[in-house]
Amino acid sequence: MEMVLLTALGVGGATIFGSLMGFAFKHISHRFSDIVLSFAAGVMLSAAVLGLILPSLDYGGRYGILVTVAGIFAGAMCLNLIDKLVPHLHRLMGTDTETHKNTNLDKVLLFVTAIAIHNLPEGIAAGVSFGTEDTSQAMMIAFGIALQNIPEGMVIIGPMLAAGVSPGKTFACALVTGLIEVVGTLVGYWAVSIASALLPFALAFAGGTMLYVISDEMIPETHAHGSETGATYALLAGFCVMLISDVLLG
Repeated sequence: MEMVLLTALGVGGATIFGSLMGFAFKHISHRFSDIVLSFAAGVMLSAAVLGLILPSLDYGGRYGILVTVAGIFAGAMCLNLIDKLVPHLHRLMGTDTETHKNTNLDKVLLFVTAIAIHNLPEGIAAGVSFGTEDTSQAMMIAFGIALQNIPEGMVIIGPMLAAGVSPGKTFACALVTGLIEVVGTLVGYWAVSIASALLPFALAFAGGTMLYVISDEMIPETHAHGSETGATYALLAGFCVMLISDVLLG
């Protein structure tokens, strides 16, 4: 449990770290942002497949493939429903500085709320991964999510400051989005701990949410500013880094 708590704090803390970077570097180039986010997408893709979906098959028993497929689609549809209620990142704000300057406060707060809501299933994915009792895999998944949270934390800052929100309140909002991820991690771990029969479906569900985020949000965002080639290779690099780590730690 101590390891889970530390991981939860690390995953949530990555958002806060990203927000601090947002204060320090208010004008970050699209190319740099796209490369970092694409690398994180590759890490998350590898973590979703190796750390969540394949273990779901292993724990699923006789009907493992059916449970895994159902879990993947359930996770994706859950985030799709959330998107319909509260659109996310590239649909609301993108990362365009001029857009930030012209955005009213209500839209900025909706943007931050969307990030916070999406952080909950990401945190749950980190917590669920500890149900396999494979600490190295769980840490790999947590690392992938944390890496993605850094640029996400960074993009919170600029729009809020441009909308006239004070630095203190801006940081408080970033802190809340990080804490929600901490809660999600603990909820995910608690759920599979009390009901081990849910583990195969929960793993696949978490994998499905991560695949949805990668395909629906991260890749479109990183391919929207003319850095498609660099973003693609960054994704491959992130995937291979985690693949190598899995082999070395396995």
